[in-house]
Amino acid sequence: MLLSVMCLCGLSLAATEAPTDFIRRTTESIVRMFEDPQLRDTLPRQERLQRLRDIAKTTFDWPEIAKRALATHWRERTPEERQEFTALFREFVLATYLERLEAAAPQGLQEKQAILYIGEQVSGQQAVVRTTVVTKRFREIPLDYRLRESEGQWRIYDILIMGVSLVSNYRAQFQRIIAQSSYQELVRQLRARQLREVFAEPPHGSR
Repeated sequence: MLLSVMCLCGLSLAATEAPTDFIRRTTESIVRMFEDPQLRDTLPRQERLQRLRDIAKTTFDWPEIAKRALATHWRERTPEERQEFTALFREFVLATYLERLEAAAPQGLQEKQAILYIGEQVSGQQAVVRTTVVTKRFREIPLDYRLRESEGQWRIYDILIMGVSLVSNYRAQFQRIIAQSSYQELVRQLRARQLREVFAEPPHGSR
């Protein structure tokens, strides 16, 4: 399943390109990194992870993701606090998922999961690309990408797995921490990377 989320990281492409093409090329570029023997076998692991990190930093619209995840509390933050929160949130997400992706990729390639591109909807500077991941057991898992045109490029600002939004999950967790404690406690947990992982996964019994 995690291999199917390799679309999370990819090369930034011009916004004049169709959103589906952006997602498709992103996926292929990441798969190539794990399939190409020269990259897989000769590139040091830390360098490979750093390349994925660098790609993800430019592929995602991190300020938009942070703003949506923090919701109403974003307006209360100073420019400096917003910048700090965006950086902390980005590093937390990357630290959580890139190593997991790197570990899961070989198994995903072996199982030859297929990604079907169902369609896209574009409305001004926003777009949705709908895909379906087909597992080796022929189970279809909906995986949708929400994109926004930013600085002349399409960038991902949310991902829905089986209809569950990654940003909404984080928003609920952030709201709970702030309500029970404070914004400062949320920042502390981000710095310590103590947040629970909220990435949506299909139920174990249905895999």
